[in-house]
Amino acid sequence: MVKQIKKMIELISFRTFLIIVLLLTALLQFTLMLDNVRGITYDIQLTELAPETIRSAKTVEDVAKTEFDKETAERLIDPIYVLNEEVANHRSTFVTTIFDIVLEVKEEIEKEDKLPPAAEQITLLRKSLKDIIENQSSFSISEAQLANLLNASIADITSTRDTLSKLVEESLARPIRKDQLISFRNEFESKIRQQYAIPEPLMSLAVVIGRAAIVETEILDDERTEVAKQQAREAVEPTRILQGQIIVQEGEVITREVYRQLELLSMLDNKTSVKPIIGLVILILLQMSFLYILFERSQQDLSKKRNALLVTVIVYSIAIVMMKLISLIAINFELVMAFVYPSAMATMLVRLLANERAASVVTIMTAASAGIIFQEGYATVLQMDAALYILFGGFASLFFMRSVEKRSHILQSVAVVTVMNVLFIAFYLLMAQSGYGLKEVSFYIAAGVISGLLSGALTMGLLPYFESAFGILSTMRLIELSNPNHPLLRKVLTETPGTYHHSVMVANLAEAASEAIGADGLLARVGCYYHDVGKTRRPLFFIENQMGTNPHDSLPPESSAKIIIAHTTDGAELLRKHKMPQEIIDICLQHHGTSLLKFFLFKAKEEGKELDENVFRYPGPKPQTKEAAIISVADSVEAAVRSMQNPSAEKIQKLVQSIIQDRVQDDQFDECDISLKELKIIEDVLCETLNGTFHSRIEYPK
Repeated sequence: MVKQIKKMIELISFRTFLIIVLLLTALLQFTLMLDNVRGITYDIQLTELAPETIRSAKTVEDVAKTEFDKETAERLIDPIYVLNEEVANHRSTFVTTIFDIVLEVKEEIEKEDKLPPAAEQITLLRKSLKDIIENQSSFSISEAQLANLLNASIADITSTRDTLSKLVEESLARPIRKDQLISFRNEFESKIRQQYAIPEPLMSLAVVIGRAAIVETEILDDERTEVAKQQAREAVEPTRILQGQIIVQEGEVITREVYRQLELLSMLDNKTSVKPIIGLVILILLQMSFLYILFERSQQDLSKKRNALLVTVIVYSIAIVMMKLISLIAINFELVMAFVYPSAMATMLVRLLANERAASVVTIMTAASAGIIFQEGYATVLQMDAALYILFGGFASLFFMRSVEKRSHILQSVAVVTVMNVLFIAFYLLMAQSGYGLKEVSFYIAAGVISGLLSGALTMGLLPYFESAFGILSTMRLIELSNPNHPLLRKVLTETPGTYHHSVMVANLAEAASEAIGADGLLARVGCYYHDVGKTRRPLFFIENQMGTNPHDSLPPESSAKIIIAHTTDGAELLRKHKMPQEIIDICLQHHGTSLLKFFLFKAKEEGKELDENVFRYPGPKPQTKEAAIISVADSVEAAVRSMQNPSAEKIQKLVQSIIQDRVQDDQFDECDISLKELKIIEDVLCETLNGTFHSRIEYPK
């Protein structure tokens, strides 16, 4: 079943595979986190009793209440009136002007030799007063009043003028608004009628002129009033329903106002807001986009990219599931249970199983998801303490896991993560300024320690399962395989000690050369330990294990070639039987490529046999990686130099050059991405290492 799935995966392109995996991961994440963004809702109706004490799950502005408060504040602003102090003077002048005109007309009439008829006098006076009468609204003087004016003496007119003018000026010195005019005019009329200086014939006229002279002295300032109202509106603070605020107590009636607030907070089943759900979708799309870019641009081998992708999303999914479980448990506790989560687990696993870049992305993604999953009922958008906790813990482990060559290095990282967790919790407690007692503080410190220890324990516990399931050859796995107590290495050591020694020497050469060109030196070393494990099937047919007689002397060359060639396939079979990583098996099969066994080919020709050259060639495949190519050269070089009489630096260099050139001319490196420049570096490193191994020694005296 597993093999069939792998074959199906290999049939589709990596981009298609990447999209499918990320979509499935996004779907799982969305399902697990949906409840965290949807919030608490209630199926309640108006006039029902509240099933429990309901608190606001978030802070929102109550727009309707805010607008009501603003309108109330606006209504409370009194209109702003402006007192026009010049009105009194103007209206006093108005009164004086009327009587002055009358005096002028009387003077003109009296100058004439013959007095005109009364009707003409009245007409002349009305004509003189026409402009001033027309400019005043609701102001008219009757014929009788005009006649009384003309008949009155100059002294009476002057007395009436002065008295009325003074009354008007005094009265208009006080503020009078438009709505007060009628009552004030009535009051003013009473004052006029009480004035003895105004003769009775002119009293009615004085009343008419006096009432007309009284106008509003305070005028409504619309602009300033509007500004004051706007300022009053702006001074009203928005009414907010705060997180944690009690909306209704358990057992209380759901009033229309309570129902409206619950509706505003989207805490009713029929009013759930889709905005947080859309926000969650956007967050997941961003996270999956980072993973897409990361793996789409990766230059790794296709098989390794697939494994790294699967490991990354599975570890990330495990992290989310763990956070979800802890968040469900946290409901029963008043303390922040997020601090128990193993903050560096996902980072450490992805770092060991994939690469550092993927681990960095997963750290950020896990922190962002934790902020939502661990979101308590009254947090804003993210539970920042949980997000930062995982962020600091994850990156702390990442920085201190640059070199992972021993399990103790993981333990050192765990110690660093634990210290970082405790320091962050100290920061949290100090910034929160909460009155936690010794019991609560002890819990939080213990949570930080448990989180760090769990990070290491889960990493080391899950690591073998991932390595086995995906055939991933991590640094830790390579270190385990390099242990001489491994069953296969013990088999090589006990059954083929010469081969074992040869493998160790080749390992030294291959590791140095690999590190010089940036290849995986540890993989090259461990690959060398196992590359000749197939020789354990027929150990005496290989010269380094022979103690006297050479069995090939009695065999035809084609049979000898078959036995020698078979050690690569025999080794691969043995490695598969012990469930060894594919990279080690590939090195075993590829370290001779399709090279030619020249010794037995020449022997066959000397015996007069005409055989196909392919009979004396290894089945391959040719080296596919730089490590396999280096081991192929180092294997031949070590064996050749060991058989050399009195090796010198010049002899070793010529031999190494000839072996590399032979491999190049035989097209053995056509299927791996090794360059001529790198081959030159490999040549120099091999020569330097061999010179140090096969140096001349002092001959001790007998």
